[in-house]
Amino acid sequence: MLNYFLAFLVALGVSLVLGFPVLKMCKRLHLSQTILHYVDKHSAKAGTPTMGGWMFMLGALAGIFFLQGEILPSIFVLIIMFAYGFLGFLDDFIKVRFKKNEGLKPYQKIIGQVGISLIVALYIYFKVGSSLDFFGLTIDLGWGIIPFVVIFFVAVTNSVNLTDGLDGLAGGVSFVYLIIFGAILALLGFANFGVLSFAIAGAVLGFLLFNGYPAKIFMGDTGSLALGGGIAALAAFSGLELIMPLIGVMFVLSAVSDILQVGYFKLSKGKRIFKMAPLHHHFEKIGVHENRIVLCYRVITLVCGLAVLIGYLVLKGVI
Repeated sequence: MLNYFLAFLVALGVSLVLGFPVLKMCKRLHLSQTILHYVDKHSAKAGTPTMGGWMFMLGALAGIFFLQGEILPSIFVLIIMFAYGFLGFLDDFIKVRFKKNEGLKPYQKIIGQVGISLIVALYIYFKVGSSLDFFGLTIDLGWGIIPFVVIFFVAVTNSVNLTDGLDGLAGGVSFVYLIIFGAILALLGFANFGVLSFAIAGAVLGFLLFNGYPAKIFMGDTGSLALGGGIAALAAFSGLELIMPLIGVMFVLSAVSDILQVGYFKLSKGKRIFKMAPLHHHFEKIGVHENRIVLCYRVITLVCGLAVLIGYLVLKGVI
């Protein structure tokens, strides 16, 4: 267990140390966020530096030093995280370069996400296996694991990306998720993946000290896609994809609320279910302060995560 805590603490330290030069560099290069005109409550945040996801992406690398035994799958998880982060970086760079909140076109993002996830899916099918675990119930998808993993990655990365809308929201929910998921990985014997989960969590915590309200820097798509890729990879490589939505329920709600809003808007020719989507913006519109929204999202993630963890503890006979 010592490796888990050391990975967490070292990643936290690296992220904190990197935070100041990254923030300074982003300011010097004028890498600032352009705020959508219809998010009126966020107009004061215009000009806040972005691409802060590099802090925890680099901090997460500290987990490498605490891996033992066969480390190749764990290294692959980090590569996936960085691949999605680079895709997000391209999106952020275009936004900053052209001073608008539209980076890569939606189809370009999807092509990139599907391309990365397809490589991952093929690796999992040929090297890892095609089985999923759900509280001890094994489900073998056979070749179906390939499309399943592709859809899973696209869903998770976009869900985390959609949750990134308030100071400390996506980072805070991800931090809680990664700690709980890391504990489950440790319990089930996925030691190296557990170490990585704790390392990413520590690195994200370091970033949150700069990203908490009022945020000094945003993670950008660089960070949100990297987080989504890391979260999805840890679940896919351990066969625990089915419990990810249970712990990350707030990610799911962000995506579902956005899908419902867009679908209903088109079908009803202009009507809306929510005042604004994703869901956290709806709460803002009805007067809930973003700090309270962020806190509630974290608490709900913690409660759901602990329920899943307790389920596995019971299953393993620990309690």
